[in-house]
Amino acid sequence: MPDAELCWTPATALADAVRNGSLSPTEIAREFADRIETVNPQLNAYVHFDREQVLADAADLQQEVSEGRTRGPLHGVPFSIKGLTTMAGLPFDSSLKPLAGNVGTHDATVVTRLKDAGGLFLGKTNAPEFGYYGGTDSHLYGPTHNPWRPGHTAGGSSGGAAAAVAAGLGPLAEGADGAGSVRIPSAMCGVVGFKPSLGRIPHTLLDGRHYTHVFHGPITRTVADAALMFSVMAGPSDSDPNSVPSDGIDYAAAVEGDVTGWRVAWSPNLGLGHVDPEVVAVCAEAVRAFEALGAVVEEATPDWGDPEEAMWKGLWVPGYSCEYDVLDWKSQRGQVDDNLIEIFAQAETLTAVEIGRAEAFRGKMWDTFGEFMRTYDILVSPTLASPTFPLDRFAPEWLDGQSLQRQLLGWLLTYPFNMTTTPAITVPAGFTADGRPVGLQIAGAHRADAAVLRAAANYEAVRPWADAKPALATAP
Repeated sequence: MPDAELCWTPATALADAVRNGSLSPTEIAREFADRIETVNPQLNAYVHFDREQVLADAADLQQEVSEGRTRGPLHGVPFSIKGLTTMAGLPFDSSLKPLAGNVGTHDATVVTRLKDAGGLFLGKTNAPEFGYYGGTDSHLYGPTHNPWRPGHTAGGSSGGAAAAVAAGLGPLAEGADGAGSVRIPSAMCGVVGFKPSLGRIPHTLLDGRHYTHVFHGPITRTVADAALMFSVMAGPSDSDPNSVPSDGIDYAAAVEGDVTGWRVAWSPNLGLGHVDPEVVAVCAEAVRAFEALGAVVEEATPDWGDPEEAMWKGLWVPGYSCEYDVLDWKSQRGQVDDNLIEIFAQAETLTAVEIGRAEAFRGKMWDTFGEFMRTYDILVSPTLASPTFPLDRFAPEWLDGQSLQRQLLGWLLTYPFNMTTTPAITVPAGFTADGRPVGLQIAGAHRADAAVLRAAANYEAVRPWADAKPALATAP
C-alpha cells in the first residue's frame, strides 16, 4: 500500500498484512514514528515517545515473523497507552507537576495483554491531572489540541489518545473512562470509543479496588478495530476484584450479523437537560440509519430522574478521595488545577449520609434502566451536549457561572452508563455546520457488550466515516 495511506489503515488490515507478509512490523513502525515526529508537535497528543525503542521493538517482532512465529492477533499493530495507566519504567505522574519524574513499577494488565498479543507500543498519551475532567490540559504537559479544530479541546480525559487516533498517529489507543473519558474525546475527535461492561477489562486505575464506575476501553477509527482491541484486553484477572469470567464470546466476530427487527430507543438528551440544538439535529438524522437497517426506532428516555448529584456525591468525589494523600494539595496551588483542589476540599465535607443517599439513588437508577431495557435492544443518544469548544474554556459557554459539579458533568451524556456499569460506545454521527465532529452514543443492557458492538458496526456499514481526515492531520 502507498506509504501515505499506511497510517490511516485499520488495525484489522495491518494485522492481516503482517500475517500474509505484505507488510513488516519494521515498515509499519517507521511510518508511524515519522508521522508522530511530524504531526505530534502540533497536537501534543503523545507525552512520551521513544523512536529508537519503537524501532527496536518492531525489529524483535519482525524477527519472530521471519522465524514463522507470531504472538497473537495484534502482531506488529501499533497501540498507545494513556498517561494515567502504569507501565514499568515509564512516566507515571498522573499529569501532575508535583509528581514529575515518577515512573511506573509494573505494566498494567491491559498493557501486558496488548504486548502479549504482539502489539507494538508507540508511546503514552496526554491526559489532565488525575483525569479529573472532560478536557486534556495540565500544568505538567499542557493542552492537547483537537485535530479538527486547533485551539479547541480534544476532550478528555483520554484526549491525547483520541487525538492521536483521529490524526493517524496510531490505529489503537487505550483509554480510561470514569464518567465518559473514553467516549468524550472520541466524540469530539470524530473516532470510536467503547466503554465496556463492569469487569470485562480488569483495571487498577484507582488505589481503591472496589470502585465500579471506572473502566479501560479502546479508542479506534473503526468498530471492528475496537472489537479486536477489546477482545485482546478482556478477560478476568486477580488484579481486579470486579473482573468477571469470560463469557466465551468472540468480540472480534460479534460485529457480524444484522439488527433487523431490533427495538431502538432514541433519546435527544437522556433527560439530562440542555443539548446544543445542532448536536440534536445531527444525531436525530443519524439515528435514521437504524430504520434503514430494519430496526424499529421510537423516541424514549429512561425515567431515572436527574443523576448528576448522585454521580457527584456517590462516585466522583469519593473516587478522588482515595487519592487524597497522594498530593500535599493544600500547599500546591499554582502547580495543581484549582478545580481539582476543590474536589479534594469537597471530599473533606462530604458526609456518609450524602454518599448513602447517592448510592440509594444509583440502585433505583439500576432498577429503572434494567426495566427500560427489557423493551429495547439499544438506547441511542447524542454522546455530548456540545461539540468541541475553545481550549481556554473549562466547559461549553452556556455553562459559564455554574457550579463545578455542573461544569464537570452538565454537558456530558456519558456518565449515566458509568453509574449503571453497562456498555456504551460513541461513533461519529457527522459534523456541525462549521466542521466540528458530533458523536452518537449507543448504549446497551447489563453485559450486552456484543449487542452494542454489533449495532455500532451495522451503523458504520451504512454511514462510514473512516475515510474522513482532519485538515491538520493531512497538512505537510
